[in-house]
Amino acid sequence: MADTRKFKATDLFKFNNINLDPLTETFNISFYLSYLNKWPSLCVAQESIASTNSSLMGYIIGKSEGKGTDWHTHVTAITVAPSSRRLGLAKTMMDYLETVGESEKAYFVDLFVRTSNALAINFYRGLGYSVYRRVVGYYSNPYGKDEDSFDMRKPLARDTNHQSVRENGEHFNCSPADVVF
Repeated sequence: MADTRKFKATDLFKFNNINLDPLTETFNISFYLSYLNKWPSLCVAQESIASTNSSLMGYIIGKSEGKGTDWHTHVTAITVAPSSRRLGLAKTMMDYLETVGESEKAYFVDLFVRTSNALAINFYRGLGYSVYRRVVGYYSNPYGKDEDSFDMRKPLARDTNHQSVRENGEHFNCSPADVVF
């Protein structure tokens, strides 16, 4: 069983089982702490409650940003420990972030995902996200060619005309410098 709770600063000392996955973006401690300070309602952990030794199973951190119709909730990081996958934890955390986005009157939720991560792309599509644009060279790679990402979005109730999404976003290329809110 899993308990969804607010992410705590002390969780930073307990999430190696999650962050050692090669598809998980890892940040420095001050980055995580800045999110916990500025957007505490958008930082959630999933914790196992099946035994006396609770352990983290996954987490999501996000933020709210933008102005006007660009006001949105952004998924900065979401990851689930390999041993806890296929239990619906990622969906639970995404649903939570979307609910907070709705309560903050956001127009959409967005996230960036590596174009090579087909499993994640299909997961997000199943949740109603679509590709808005391809960000060329978004993920830097010091050992080779940088990797592109898809900016995926899901309109929320406030976006009644679905202005935050577009058809065939995979074919709309931009540079990382164009990703400004």
